Amino acid sequence: MISLTGVRKQYGGEVEIGPVDIEIPGGGITALVGPNGAGKSTLLTMIGRLLGIDDGTIKVAGYDVASTASKDLARIVSILRQENHFITRLTVRQLVSFGRFPYSKGRLTSADEEIITRAIDFLDLGALEGRYLDQLSGGQRQRAYVAMVLSQETDYVLLDEPLNNLDMRHSVQMMQQLRRAAEELGRTIVIVLHDINFAGHYADRICAVKDGRVVEFGGPDEIMTDDVLTRVFDTPVQVVPGPNGPLAVYY
Repeated sequence: MISLTGVRKQYGGEVEIGPVDIEIPGGGITALVGPNGAGKSTLLTMIGRLLGIDDGTIKVAGYDVASTASKDLARIVSILRQENHFITRLTVRQLVSFGRFPYSKGRLTSADEEIITRAIDFLDLGALEGRYLDQLSGGQRQRAYVAMVLSQETDYVLLDEPLNNLDMRHSVQMMQQLRRAAEELGRTIVIVLHDINFAGHYADRICAVKDGRVVEFGGPDEIMTDDVLTRVFDTPVQVVPGPNGPLAVYY
């Protein structure tokens, strides 16, 4: 379980996150949704300890994120941010191998290599593993970064807008692969999504964030309603029956 208790973050006296109190159960996919600037990515980076908190407590699997040693936390939770800029020229395999650093400290074992291969294959990158990142499309690079996170083999995986740079087909494939990771690998995945329909179809739980606070939290059937989505996004939304579940119409 991921728990946030009384969590606050202040920016320059204007932007405020919190107070946030929420418990995200272990297992499955939890989608963070909401308007731009609502605080979704900030919450995610605070859970992953890439950003400190001003007040409150965040725990992942019972470990206090603020006080747990980095080497221990890196075996519990992994995070992929929106900004991924490697200044060196790396192949896909070299990038994915970084996920093993908390275990290997740069000295990869045969067991590490097997895990790296498994993550590459899981994201269908086998044919590209020898290619350099600057030779890939944006979508291919995004899949390589997700493979790196999965190779870290943490029970908790935090992904900030992993569908960036992906076209429709690859967005669907990515969500299907993350669904598999949750079900087959037993990962707890928390993901920031812009597309409410992806959240409604693939997530087990949806956490709606607005103005720095969690305003709704529940299963897709609870969140995918006209009233809730209209209130969260400040624009008229109509939820209609679709062939594979409810669909939000907002254009």
